[in-house]
Amino acid sequence: MGTGKRGLIATAVTVVCAITVLAAPGTAFAAPSPSPTPSASPTPGPSKDLEAVRKKLDKLYRAAGRATDEYNAAEEKADKQSAEIVELAKKIVKGKEKLAKLKDRAGASAAAQYRGGGLPPEAHLTLSDDPQEFLDGAVRVRQGQHAAKGLLGELARTQEDLEQYAKDASAQWKKLEAGRKAKAAAQKKIEKQIKQAEKVESELQKDEQKRLAELEKEAAAKAQSAWLGSGVLDEISGKASEQGKKAVEYATAQIGKQYQWGAEGPKTYDCSGLTSQAWISVGRGIPRTSQEQWKQLRHIDVQDMRPGDLIIYFDDASHVAMYIGDGAMVHAPRPGRAITVAGAGSMPILGVVRPDPGTDAG
Repeated sequence: MGTGKRGLIATAVTVVCAITVLAAPGTAFAAPSPSPTPSASPTPGPSKDLEAVRKKLDKLYRAAGRATDEYNAAEEKADKQSAEIVELAKKIVKGKEKLAKLKDRAGASAAAQYRGGGLPPEAHLTLSDDPQEFLDGAVRVRQGQHAAKGLLGELARTQEDLEQYAKDASAQWKKLEAGRKAKAAAQKKIEKQIKQAEKVESELQKDEQKRLAELEKEAAAKAQSAWLGSGVLDEISGKASEQGKKAVEYATAQIGKQYQWGAEGPKTYDCSGLTSQAWISVGRGIPRTSQEQWKQLRHIDVQDMRPGDLIIYFDDASHVAMYIGDGAMVHAPRPGRAITVAGAGSMPILGVVRPDPGTDAG
């Protein structure tokens, strides 16, 4: 990175223009899960082959979910890094303007000295025969020396600041580039897993596809029944906060919209896109990914959860849903499925987090 005027201008222009390329929006995914609507009527025992297919699909979509969190995390970091680069570029531009003014002042001082015959003030002072003029001149010399020293110091500091801004911008650029590569790698993983899952489903006959959907519902219903059978719902009595009620209203208003990995609405969502946007809609920003929601938000005991809280699923925190009360949640399940209401216990629960701790129930 150059330290001269041209080098700094180039840095400012480069970092600003680069944002358009590296911060371009992409698509992402959220954690997969079967759509957990209980089957209306039991069907005969599942074919072992179809049950194996169901498990395989679940495995593929969950792998895609993990890759999606990687993608969404890289995207979130890229947004922050882009913003930092913009601020650094602004500082570089302002620093250059300040440096130009300081150089103008230094030039004016040199010109004044030249008009004085080219002799420094100390020389004029020595040549003076008038005692009062000598004393007055001595004061002016000291003031001039301080001013010159201050000007030179400010010039040096401004130049150092510009060089540091340029280095910081270069470092952020490298991080942004690394993030872009991470996003691209995660995207390949996602697309590969989804493509494999779609291939598996496409090879099924229509009656097999129907039976597979029933198996998904039965597995979800069985998990929900076991969860309710534990008596946990008897202990859940929390009432939503005012913000929680509005977040639930937002999330449930999206029911029927299709899942799309990386989407944050308003037409399509992935699982964490739905939950994050629901809370953003009520003025409370939360992390974009299910894993970061699990890491950063306050953990709540399952029996203490209330509508609006987020339920994190699976050991890797790769799926998230919003609790809406009465043992139910709303979520964006996986590719090929629409946002729906399902049993809160229809998937393995890792834990519950609260986006608005410290607020009273409404």
